Amino acid sequence: MLSTYYLSPAVERAMKIQEVILRAIEGRLKWYQAAEILGISDRQMRRWKRRYEKQGYDGLFDRRQQQPSPKRVPLERVRQVLTLYRERYFDLNVLHFHEKLAAEHGITLSYTWVKTALQTAGLVAKDTRRSPHRKARPRRPLPGMLLHADASTHAWIPGRQDTQDLIVVLDDATSEVYYAQLVAQESTQTMMAALRAVIEQKGLFCSLYTDQASHFVTTRTGQSPHQPQQPTRPTQMERALGQLSIELIPAHSPQARGRMERLWETWQGRLPQELRLAGITTWEAANAFLEPAWIPFHNRTWTVPAAQQGTAFVPYIGGQLDRIFALQHERTVGNDNCVAFHNRRWQIPQSTWRYSFAKCRVKLYEHLDGTMSIGLGPHTLGHYDAQGRLLVDSPIVPQRKTSSTNSKKPGQTWNSPALRGGRITLTTGQNTCYENRTS
Repeated sequence: MLSTYYLSPAVERAMKIQEVILRAIEGRLKWYQAAEILGISDRQMRRWKRRYEKQGYDGLFDRRQQQPSPKRVPLERVRQVLTLYRERYFDLNVLHFHEKLAAEHGITLSYTWVKTALQTAGLVAKDTRRSPHRKARPRRPLPGMLLHADASTHAWIPGRQDTQDLIVVLDDATSEVYYAQLVAQESTQTMMAALRAVIEQKGLFCSLYTDQASHFVTTRTGQSPHQPQQPTRPTQMERALGQLSIELIPAHSPQARGRMERLWETWQGRLPQELRLAGITTWEAANAFLEPAWIPFHNRTWTVPAAQQGTAFVPYIGGQLDRIFALQHERTVGNDNCVAFHNRRWQIPQSTWRYSFAKCRVKLYEHLDGTMSIGLGPHTLGHYDAQGRLLVDSPIVPQRKTSSTNSKKPGQTWNSPALRGGRITLTTGQNTCYENRTS
Protein backbone atom coordinates (compact mmCIF):
# COMPACT_ATOMS: atom_id res chain seq x y z
CA MET A 1 0.00 0.00 0.00
CA LEU A 2 2.88 2.39 0.78
CA SER A 3 4.33 1.88 -2.67
CA THR A 4 1.14 3.35 -4.07
CA TYR A 5 2.23 6.80 -2.89
CA TYR A 6 6.01 6.62 -2.49
CA LEU A 7 8.67 4.64 -4.27
CA SER A 8 10.27 1.73 -2.43
CA PRO A 9 13.61 3.51 -1.82
CA ALA A 10 11.75 6.40 -0.13
CA VAL A 11 9.83 4.03 2.12
CA GLU A 12 12.99 2.10 3.03
CA ARG A 13 14.85 5.29 3.82
CA ALA A 14 12.04 6.53 6.09
CA MET A 15 12.02 3.20 7.93
CA LYS A 16 15.79 3.32 8.36
CA ILE A 17 15.71 6.87 9.71
CA GLN A 18 12.97 5.94 12.14
CA GLU A 19 14.90 2.95 13.44
CA VAL A 20 18.08 5.00 13.98
CA ILE A 21 16.15 7.80 15.72
CA LEU A 22 14.43 5.33 18.03
CA ARG A 23 17.77 3.79 18.99
CA ALA A 24 19.17 7.23 19.77
CA ILE A 25 16.11 8.12 21.83
CA GLU A 26 16.46 4.90 23.82
CA GLY A 27 20.10 5.76 24.55
CA ARG A 28 21.69 2.91 22.61
CA LEU A 29 23.29 5.42 20.22
CA LYS A 30 24.72 8.87 20.60
CA TRP A 31 23.15 11.47 18.36
CA TYR A 32 26.40 12.14 16.54
CA GLN A 33 26.70 8.37 15.95
CA ALA A 34 23.18 8.33 14.52
CA ALA A 35 24.17 11.16 12.17
CA GLU A 36 27.21 9.20 10.98
CA ILE A 37 25.08 6.11 10.31
CA LEU A 38 22.64 8.12 8.17
CA GLY A 39 25.44 10.05 6.48
CA ILE A 40 24.15 13.47 7.48
CA SER A 41 25.47 16.33 9.58
CA ASP A 42 24.68 16.85 13.26
CA ARG A 43 22.47 19.82 12.40
CA GLN A 44 20.47 17.79 9.90
CA MET A 45 20.14 15.04 12.53
CA ARG A 46 18.60 17.53 14.92
CA ARG A 47 16.17 18.59 12.21
CA TRP A 48 15.09 14.96 11.66
CA LYS A 49 14.65 14.52 15.39
CA ARG A 50 12.41 17.58 15.72
CA ARG A 51 10.40 16.57 12.67
CA TYR A 52 9.88 13.07 14.04
CA GLU A 53 8.81 14.41 17.43
CA LYS A 54 6.33 16.77 15.80
CA GLN A 55 4.97 14.74 12.85
CA GLY A 56 5.89 11.17 13.65
CA TYR A 57 6.67 8.66 10.89
CA ASP A 58 4.94 10.85 8.32
CA GLY A 59 7.55 13.55 8.82
CA LEU A 60 10.46 11.34 7.75
CA PHE A 61 9.55 11.33 4.06
CA ASP A 62 11.37 13.63 1.71
CA ARG A 63 8.95 16.37 0.71
CA ARG A 64 11.13 17.40 -2.22
CA GLN A 65 9.74 14.47 -4.18
CA GLN A 66 6.32 16.17 -4.12
CA GLN A 67 4.67 12.90 -3.21
CA PRO A 68 1.68 12.61 -0.85
CA SER A 69 1.99 11.08 2.58
CA PRO A 70 1.57 7.29 2.71
CA LYS A 71 -0.93 7.81 5.53
CA ARG A 72 -3.15 10.10 3.55
CA VAL A 73 -6.83 9.12 3.53
CA PRO A 74 -8.03 8.28 -0.01
CA LEU A 75 -10.16 10.91 -1.67
CA GLU A 76 -13.09 8.52 -2.08
CA ARG A 77 -13.11 7.83 1.64
CA VAL A 78 -13.10 11.56 2.39
CA ARG A 79 -16.03 12.07 0.02
CA GLN A 80 -17.90 9.19 1.66
CA VAL A 81 -17.47 10.59 5.18
CA LEU A 82 -18.61 14.07 4.20
CA THR A 83 -21.60 12.74 2.26
CA LEU A 84 -22.73 10.59 5.19
CA TYR A 85 -22.67 13.53 7.55
CA ARG A 86 -24.32 15.91 5.13
CA GLU A 87 -27.19 13.61 4.09
CA ARG A 88 -27.77 11.29 7.04
CA TYR A 89 -26.05 12.36 10.23
CA PHE A 90 -26.33 16.16 9.91
CA ASP A 91 -27.75 16.64 13.44
CA LEU A 92 -25.14 14.51 15.26
CA ASN A 93 -22.21 15.96 17.11
CA VAL A 94 -18.70 15.00 16.04
CA LEU A 95 -18.16 12.35 18.70
CA HIS A 96 -21.53 10.71 17.99
CA PHE A 97 -20.84 10.75 14.24
CA HIS A 98 -17.39 9.24 14.80
CA GLU A 99 -18.95 6.38 16.74
CA LYS A 100 -21.51 5.80 13.96
CA LEU A 101 -18.77 5.63 11.33
CA ALA A 102 -17.04 2.80 13.20
CA ALA A 103 -20.19 0.93 14.25
CA GLU A 104 -22.38 1.25 11.15
CA HIS A 105 -19.94 1.71 8.26
CA GLY A 106 -16.66 0.17 9.43
CA ILE A 107 -14.70 3.40 8.90
CA THR A 108 -11.99 3.52 11.56
CA LEU A 109 -10.60 7.02 11.20
CA SER A 110 -9.38 9.00 14.18
CA TYR A 111 -11.69 11.40 15.94
CA THR A 112 -9.31 14.30 15.30
CA TRP A 113 -9.25 13.61 11.55
CA VAL A 114 -13.06 13.41 11.37
CA LYS A 115 -13.49 16.63 13.31
CA THR A 116 -10.91 18.49 11.20
CA ALA A 117 -12.49 17.25 7.95
CA LEU A 118 -15.98 18.35 9.00
CA GLN A 119 -14.74 21.75 10.15
CA THR A 120 -12.72 22.28 6.97
CA ALA A 121 -15.78 21.43 4.85
CA GLY A 122 -17.88 23.92 6.83
CA LEU A 123 -20.28 21.25 8.12
CA VAL A 124 -19.33 21.82 11.77
CA ALA A 125 -18.53 25.14 13.39
CA LYS A 126 -15.10 25.49 14.87
CA ASP A 127 -14.96 25.55 18.63
CA THR A 128 -14.52 28.93 20.23
CA ARG A 129 -11.27 29.43 22.01
CA ARG A 130 -11.57 28.54 25.66
CA SER A 131 -10.85 31.30 28.08
CA PRO A 132 -7.88 30.80 30.38
CA HIS A 133 -8.46 29.35 33.80
CA ARG A 134 -9.45 32.11 36.18
CA LYS A 135 -9.22 32.16 39.94
CA ALA A 136 -11.70 33.95 42.13
CA ARG A 137 -10.12 37.03 43.64
CA PRO A 138 -10.42 36.97 47.44
CA ARG A 139 -12.45 39.73 49.02
CA ARG A 140 -10.79 42.57 50.86
CA PRO A 141 -10.76 41.85 54.60
CA LEU A 142 -12.23 45.19 55.74
CA PRO A 143 -15.08 47.38 54.50
CA GLY A 144 -13.81 50.52 52.84
CA MET A 145 -10.66 48.99 51.41
CA LEU A 146 -12.10 48.54 47.90
CA LEU A 147 -15.35 49.87 46.45
CA HIS A 148 -16.92 49.02 43.09
CA ALA A 149 -18.69 51.72 41.08
CA ASP A 150 -20.56 50.95 37.88
CA ALA A 151 -23.71 51.75 35.90
CA SER A 152 -26.03 49.42 33.98
CA THR A 153 -28.28 50.46 31.10
CA HIS A 154 -31.56 48.56 31.32
CA ALA A 155 -35.32 49.01 31.22
CA TRP A 156 -35.46 49.34 34.97
CA ILE A 157 -38.80 51.16 35.16
CA PRO A 158 -41.57 48.99 33.67
CA GLY A 159 -43.98 50.47 31.18
CA ARG A 160 -41.54 53.02 29.74
CA GLN A 161 -40.15 52.99 26.21
CA ASP A 162 -36.72 54.33 27.17
CA THR A 163 -33.92 52.76 29.16
CA GLN A 164 -32.28 54.14 32.28
CA ASP A 165 -28.82 53.97 33.80
CA LEU A 166 -28.63 52.67 37.35
CA ILE A 167 -25.49 53.72 39.25
CA VAL A 168 -24.43 51.51 42.16
CA VAL A 169 -21.52 51.72 44.62
CA LEU A 170 -20.72 48.33 46.18
CA ASP A 171 -18.28 47.31 48.91
CA ASP A 172 -15.94 44.48 47.95
CA ALA A 173 -15.57 43.06 51.46
CA THR A 174 -19.25 42.54 52.22
CA SER A 175 -21.16 43.23 48.96
CA GLU A 176 -23.04 45.94 50.84
CA VAL A 177 -24.57 48.61 48.60
CA TYR A 178 -23.90 52.18 49.74
CA TYR A 179 -25.52 54.06 46.88
CA ALA A 180 -28.04 53.37 44.10
CA GLN A 181 -29.62 55.98 41.85
CA LEU A 182 -31.37 56.02 38.46
CA VAL A 183 -30.02 58.64 36.05
CA ALA A 184 -30.62 59.46 32.41
CA GLN A 185 -27.03 58.61 31.48
CA GLU A 186 -23.84 57.71 33.28
CA SER A 187 -21.46 60.67 33.25
CA THR A 188 -18.75 62.38 35.21
CA GLN A 189 -21.25 64.44 37.20
CA THR A 190 -23.48 61.49 38.11
CA MET A 191 -20.49 59.41 39.22
CA MET A 192 -19.14 62.32 41.24
CA ALA A 193 -22.52 62.66 42.96
CA ALA A 194 -22.46 58.96 43.85
CA LEU A 195 -18.94 59.03 45.32
CA ARG A 196 -19.62 62.26 47.21
CA ALA A 197 -22.72 60.74 48.79
CA VAL A 198 -20.70 57.70 49.91
CA ILE A 199 -17.92 59.85 51.38
CA GLU A 200 -20.41 62.02 53.25
CA GLN A 201 -22.19 58.93 54.57
CA LYS A 202 -19.30 56.54 55.32
CA GLY A 203 -16.02 58.47 54.94
CA LEU A 204 -12.95 58.18 52.75
CA PHE A 205 -12.09 54.75 51.34
CA CYS A 206 -8.86 53.29 49.98
CA SER A 207 -9.47 52.20 46.37
CA LEU A 208 -12.13 52.40 43.67
CA TYR A 209 -12.57 49.60 41.12
CA THR A 210 -14.25 50.66 37.87
CA ASP A 211 -14.40 49.90 34.18
CA GLN A 212 -12.37 51.86 31.64
CA ALA A 213 -15.08 54.35 30.72
CA SER A 214 -13.78 57.65 29.36
CA HIS A 215 -14.90 59.61 32.42
CA PHE A 216 -12.73 57.38 34.63
CA VAL A 217 -9.63 56.78 32.49
CA THR A 218 -8.34 59.37 30.06
CA THR A 219 -8.65 58.54 26.36
CA ARG A 220 -7.51 61.94 25.09
CA THR A 221 -4.33 61.88 23.02
CA GLY A 222 -2.31 64.37 21.02
CA GLN A 223 -3.49 65.05 17.47
CA SER A 224 -0.18 65.69 15.75
CA PRO A 225 0.80 62.86 13.35
CA HIS A 226 4.48 63.81 13.73
CA GLN A 227 4.66 63.23 17.48
CA PRO A 228 3.99 60.17 19.63
CA GLN A 229 0.40 59.98 20.80
CA GLN A 230 0.58 60.52 24.54
CA PRO A 231 -2.29 61.02 27.00
CA THR A 232 -2.75 64.61 28.10
CA ARG A 233 -4.27 65.63 31.41
CA PRO A 234 -6.02 63.23 33.77
CA THR A 235 -9.79 63.02 33.75
CA GLN A 236 -11.91 64.93 36.23
CA MET A 237 -12.50 61.69 38.14
CA GLU A 238 -8.79 60.91 38.31
CA ARG A 239 -8.11 64.44 39.53
CA ALA A 240 -10.83 64.32 42.20
CA LEU A 241 -9.79 60.90 43.50
CA GLY A 242 -6.16 61.98 43.49
CA GLN A 243 -7.02 64.99 45.67
CA LEU A 244 -8.61 62.60 48.17
CA SER A 245 -5.71 60.08 47.94
CA ILE A 246 -8.06 57.36 46.65
CA GLU A 247 -6.51 54.85 44.27
CA LEU A 248 -8.37 54.32 40.98
CA ILE A 249 -8.11 50.75 39.64
CA PRO A 250 -9.49 50.31 36.10
CA ALA A 251 -10.54 46.76 35.21
CA HIS A 252 -9.45 45.27 31.88
CA SER A 253 -12.43 42.94 31.36
CA PRO A 254 -15.95 42.35 32.70
CA GLN A 255 -14.73 39.08 34.21
CA ALA A 256 -12.37 41.08 36.43
CA ARG A 257 -15.42 42.77 37.99
CA GLY A 258 -17.32 39.56 38.62
CA ARG A 259 -19.03 40.74 41.80
CA MET A 260 -20.45 43.78 40.04
CA GLU A 261 -21.62 41.71 37.07
CA ARG A 262 -23.36 39.21 39.35
CA LEU A 263 -25.12 42.07 41.11
CA TRP A 264 -26.45 43.34 37.76
CA GLU A 265 -27.64 39.85 36.85
CA THR A 266 -29.55 39.61 40.12
CA TRP A 267 -30.98 43.12 40.06
CA GLN A 268 -32.07 43.00 36.42
CA GLY A 269 -34.09 39.89 37.19
CA ARG A 270 -35.74 41.29 40.33
CA LEU A 271 -35.79 45.08 40.59
CA PRO A 272 -38.06 45.81 37.56
CA GLN A 273 -40.56 43.27 38.87
CA GLU A 274 -40.51 44.86 42.31
CA LEU A 275 -41.12 48.29 40.79
CA ARG A 276 -44.03 46.91 38.77
CA LEU A 277 -45.60 45.30 41.84
CA ALA A 278 -45.24 48.60 43.69
CA GLY A 279 -46.98 50.43 40.82
CA ILE A 280 -43.96 52.68 40.13
CA THR A 281 -43.71 54.23 36.66
CA THR A 282 -41.76 57.48 37.18
CA TRP A 283 -38.15 58.37 37.84
CA GLU A 284 -38.86 60.15 41.09
CA ALA A 285 -40.87 57.29 42.53
CA ALA A 286 -38.26 54.72 41.47
CA ASN A 287 -35.42 56.63 43.16
CA ALA A 288 -37.58 57.11 46.23
CA PHE A 289 -38.13 53.33 46.30
CA LEU A 290 -34.42 52.45 46.08
CA GLU A 291 -33.02 54.00 49.26
CA PRO A 292 -35.65 53.08 51.90
CA ALA A 293 -36.77 49.73 50.47
CA TRP A 294 -34.54 48.09 47.88
CA ILE A 295 -31.05 48.86 49.23
CA PRO A 296 -31.91 47.61 52.76
CA PHE A 297 -33.44 44.47 51.20
CA HIS A 298 -30.23 43.83 49.25
CA ASN A 299 -28.04 44.40 52.30
CA ARG A 300 -30.15 41.98 54.36
CA THR A 301 -30.26 39.27 51.69
CA TRP A 302 -27.04 39.19 49.68
CA THR A 303 -24.29 40.57 51.90
CA VAL A 304 -21.62 38.52 53.64
CA PRO A 305 -19.70 39.28 56.84
CA ALA A 306 -16.26 40.82 56.48
CA ALA A 307 -13.22 38.63 57.04
CA GLN A 308 -11.93 40.91 59.82
CA GLN A 309 -13.46 43.17 62.43
CA GLY A 310 -13.20 46.92 61.93
CA THR A 311 -13.43 49.32 59.04
CA ALA A 312 -11.07 51.08 56.65
CA PHE A 313 -13.31 54.14 56.24
CA VAL A 314 -11.83 57.40 57.54
CA PRO A 315 -14.09 60.39 58.26
CA TYR A 316 -13.52 63.32 55.91
CA ILE A 317 -13.02 66.65 57.68
CA GLY A 318 -11.56 68.77 54.87
CA GLY A 319 -14.71 70.69 53.96
CA GLN A 320 -13.70 70.94 50.27
CA LEU A 321 -16.04 68.40 48.68
CA ASP A 322 -17.89 71.14 46.81
CA ARG A 323 -14.72 72.01 44.95
CA ILE A 324 -13.26 68.53 44.68
CA PHE A 325 -16.40 67.02 43.18
CA ALA A 326 -16.85 69.75 40.61
CA LEU A 327 -15.69 70.06 37.01
CA GLN A 328 -12.62 72.28 37.14
CA HIS A 329 -11.42 74.47 34.27
CA GLU A 330 -8.52 76.92 34.19
CA ARG A 331 -8.96 80.35 32.58
CA THR A 332 -7.16 83.70 32.52
CA VAL A 333 -9.02 86.79 33.72
CA GLY A 334 -9.38 89.56 31.15
CA ASN A 335 -8.56 93.21 31.68
CA ASP A 336 -12.22 93.88 32.45
CA ASN A 337 -12.19 91.27 35.27
CA CYS A 338 -14.32 88.91 33.18
CA VAL A 339 -13.77 85.22 32.49
CA ALA A 340 -14.92 83.70 29.19
CA PHE A 341 -16.44 80.25 29.51
CA HIS A 342 -19.14 78.36 27.59
CA ASN A 343 -19.89 81.32 25.28
CA ARG A 344 -20.58 83.49 28.32
CA ARG A 345 -18.60 86.13 30.17
CA TRP A 346 -18.56 85.79 33.93
CA GLN A 347 -18.00 89.09 35.72
CA ILE A 348 -15.86 88.95 38.87
CA PRO A 349 -17.24 91.41 41.44
CA GLN A 350 -15.07 93.96 43.15
CA SER A 351 -13.06 92.56 46.02
CA THR A 352 -12.00 94.14 49.28
CA TRP A 353 -8.61 92.46 49.35
CA ARG A 354 -7.38 92.96 45.78
CA TYR A 355 -7.72 95.89 43.42
CA SER A 356 -7.94 93.88 40.17
CA PHE A 357 -7.75 90.22 39.04
CA ALA A 358 -6.68 90.99 35.47
CA LYS A 359 -4.26 88.40 34.02
CA CYS A 360 -4.74 86.11 37.02
CA ARG A 361 -4.98 82.40 36.34
CA VAL A 362 -8.21 81.27 38.02
CA LYS A 363 -10.25 78.08 38.22
CA LEU A 364 -13.89 77.74 37.29
CA TYR A 365 -15.87 75.16 39.25
CA GLU A 366 -18.98 73.58 37.72
CA HIS A 367 -20.76 72.29 40.81
CA LEU A 368 -23.07 69.29 40.88
CA ASP A 369 -26.09 71.47 41.68
CA GLY A 370 -25.67 73.40 38.41
CA THR A 371 -24.08 76.51 39.91
CA MET A 372 -20.69 77.95 39.00
CA SER A 373 -17.96 79.52 41.10
CA ILE A 374 -14.62 81.15 40.35
CA GLY A 375 -11.67 80.52 42.63
CA LEU A 376 -8.16 81.86 43.03
CA GLY A 377 -6.27 79.55 45.32
CA PRO A 378 -8.35 79.18 48.51
CA HIS A 379 -10.39 82.32 47.71
CA THR A 380 -13.84 82.26 46.13
CA LEU A 381 -14.17 85.26 43.81
CA GLY A 382 -17.79 84.74 42.85
CA HIS A 383 -20.67 82.28 42.96
CA TYR A 384 -23.15 82.19 40.06
CA ASP A 385 -26.28 80.38 38.98
CA ALA A 386 -26.61 78.45 35.71
CA GLN A 387 -27.57 81.66 33.83
CA GLY A 388 -24.47 83.52 35.02
CA ARG A 389 -26.18 85.72 37.63
CA LEU A 390 -24.19 86.46 40.75
CA LEU A 391 -25.71 84.72 43.76
CA VAL A 392 -24.05 86.92 46.42
CA ASP A 393 -23.22 90.62 46.29
CA SER A 394 -19.60 90.15 47.35
CA PRO A 395 -17.23 87.18 47.22
CA ILE A 396 -16.17 85.25 50.26
CA VAL A 397 -13.15 86.86 51.89
CA PRO A 398 -10.95 84.44 53.86
CA GLN A 399 -10.12 85.41 57.42
CA ARG A 400 -6.59 86.57 57.97
CA LYS A 401 -4.66 84.63 60.62
CA THR A 402 -2.78 86.80 63.10
CA SER A 403 -0.26 85.99 65.77
CA SER A 404 1.65 87.86 68.39
CA THR A 405 4.92 87.51 66.49
CA ASN A 406 3.86 89.07 63.20
CA SER A 407 0.92 91.30 64.18
CA LYS A 408 0.91 94.77 62.64
CA LYS A 409 -0.62 97.93 63.93
CA PRO A 410 -3.14 99.84 61.82
CA GLY A 411 -1.39 102.00 59.24
CA GLN A 412 1.86 100.02 59.41
CA THR A 413 3.29 98.96 56.00
CA TRP A 414 5.89 96.54 54.68
CA ASN A 415 7.37 95.61 51.32
CA SER A 416 7.28 92.13 49.75
CA PRO A 417 9.01 90.86 46.57
CA ALA A 418 5.95 88.74 45.86
CA LEU A 419 3.90 91.90 45.37
CA ARG A 420 6.30 93.10 42.63
CA GLY A 421 6.84 96.46 44.22
CA GLY A 422 3.30 96.84 45.54
CA ARG A 423 2.40 97.99 49.02
CA ILE A 424 -0.18 96.60 51.42
CA THR A 425 -1.70 99.04 53.84
CA LEU A 426 -3.58 97.60 56.78
CA THR A 427 -6.64 99.40 58.03
CA THR A 428 -8.89 98.44 60.87
CA GLY A 429 -10.94 95.38 59.95
CA GLN A 430 -10.10 95.48 56.24
CA ASN A 431 -7.18 94.74 53.87
CA THR A 432 -6.68 96.89 50.81
CA CYS A 433 -4.15 96.04 48.11
CA TYR A 434 -2.61 98.75 45.95
CA GLU A 435 -0.61 97.70 42.89
CA ASN A 436 1.65 99.88 40.78
CA ARG A 437 -0.12 100.88 37.62
CA THR A 438 1.10 102.71 34.56
CA SER A 439 -0.97 105.46 33.06
